[in-house]
Amino acid sequence: MANLREISRRRSSIKSTMQITRTMEMISTARIRHALDRAEAAEPYKDAITRMLANVAAAGFDSSQPLLAKHGEEKHVLFILIASDKGLAGGFNIVQQRAVEHEMRRLAERGVESSVITCGRKPTEYFTYRKIVPVMSFIGISSEPNMDQADRIASYVMEGYSTGAIDRVVLYYWHARNRVEQDQVREQLLPITKEQLTMPNKPREREALASVATREHTDFSFDPSPEEVLGKLMPAYFRTVIYHALLDSAAAEHGARRRAMQSATDNAKEVLDALARTYNRERQGAITTELNEIIGGASALEDN
Repeated sequence: MANLREISRRRSSIKSTMQITRTMEMISTARIRHALDRAEAAEPYKDAITRMLANVAAAGFDSSQPLLAKHGEEKHVLFILIASDKGLAGGFNIVQQRAVEHEMRRLAERGVESSVITCGRKPTEYFTYRKIVPVMSFIGISSEPNMDQADRIASYVMEGYSTGAIDRVVLYYWHARNRVEQDQVREQLLPITKEQLTMPNKPREREALASVATREHTDFSFDPSPEEVLGKLMPAYFRTVIYHALLDSAAAEHGARRRAMQSATDNAKEVLDALARTYNRERQGAITTELNEIIGGASALEDN
């Protein structure tokens, strides 16, 4: 009987856990549609400004501009890691955190310094625990990012690169392909070369500026010059790309949590089925034992 009580307690505990995971799955399912809509609404502007920047660069690429100048020696690399405030989303946080940490270690072996900007409580705690204090951190808004967050990150990146304090900028985040699938993205924001701006590939959705082609067009007259227009467009481009990555990551977070909670619910069902079979076997064995004891006792009384 003690074994049956233990199995009953385990079944009750698993049922309570399954109710929680099912509820979290339903919440993520409801939120992912809104998050995907926000990312898709921001995408046309990102694509438009990216194509515009590429076309202007084709007309006049000024490598003397601070944001277009490639630094001779790489001394400092900045990573922008966009993850989440909460866990229970499978490998959503840990995969990106370990990827950035691994790259930072490789740079350290080469004598190159590195720093990180973290978006989300989980990556902030992860690096702080490892004595790597983020130069900027954003907590509490991973599910609902805003343009102010993108502005602050873009301003820090542009100022650091323009002054020479930063030599390369790499962005890590998850792209929400749909409600179920997410893709890990590693995108180099800086430096940008003329070849990257004018490469002849066909534009595709949600790509880095380095993979977006210029369009066929006739000669345009620019006033002010293409170089000056390009300088004005660069800050807007960085803000837009970072903001879209934040929105994309928010949608991916809900999708990853939905999938993780669905998997946890399915696993709980399997464990409950296995425990039910074990419980029935144990109960049947206990009943058989009791019947044998009753029959044995009755037989003993008859013999007497």
